[in-house]
Amino acid sequence: MKPLPGAALLFDIDGTLADTDPLHLEAFNRTFGPYGHVFDKPRFSRELQGLANVDIAARFVPHLSPAEGMAVLDGKEAMFRELARTAIHAVPGLFTLLDLADAIGLPMAAVTNAPRANADLILDGLGIRHRFAAVVIGAELAHGKPHPLPYLEGLRLLGARADVSVAFEDSRTGIASATAAGIATVGIRTSLPHADLMAAGASLSVAGYDEPALLAFIAARVEAVSAAAV
Repeated sequence: MKPLPGAALLFDIDGTLADTDPLHLEAFNRTFGPYGHVFDKPRFSRELQGLANVDIAARFVPHLSPAEGMAVLDGKEAMFRELARTAIHAVPGLFTLLDLADAIGLPMAAVTNAPRANADLILDGLGIRHRFAAVVIGAELAHGKPHPLPYLEGLRLLGARADVSVAFEDSRTGIASATAAGIATVGIRTSLPHADLMAAGASLSVAGYDEPALLAFIAARVEAVSAAAV
């Protein structure tokens, strides 16, 4: 496979590189239980997954000041990192795809709404930080997901084009961000089923990176030979 100029792969981190959503769910329940909130997996997917912490604080602890609300969420993230230190597992097939992208010179970026400390923990825990030419943190931009800015920034940093790139996401918020940036998006079924991912705007959904349909989808999007044959 020979990639087109400007082709790239852009990955969300939580639930996309690593299946961390069960750990986030536990940390949210420990954090918000004293405030009267209990989350099961469906409620987590609907109301928490992929959202920026500032928005979560405003919704679930609105009686607190913005600073106090963010302190609550900072505590949740610290709890998540403690849980994750010994429980980070890559989504199946991830390393094979990363090896392929490196071998053919297809640049990659990580694009997340997670705090930088969480992103660092996961990238370093999986030993894949060196794979990514850029790491974009939504909270460090004027807008996080679902705004397209995080993915537009990822494209800018890579010198990539949306029309020949592919994004990977596991949440409605993330899919909205990537597709609004003009990037064809693959939904990873770590938390949401196929129907929900497709309804959110994904072009394809897979359980892992080792599904044959995924490689064909990437090739059709980024491969110079495929483009020349159209």
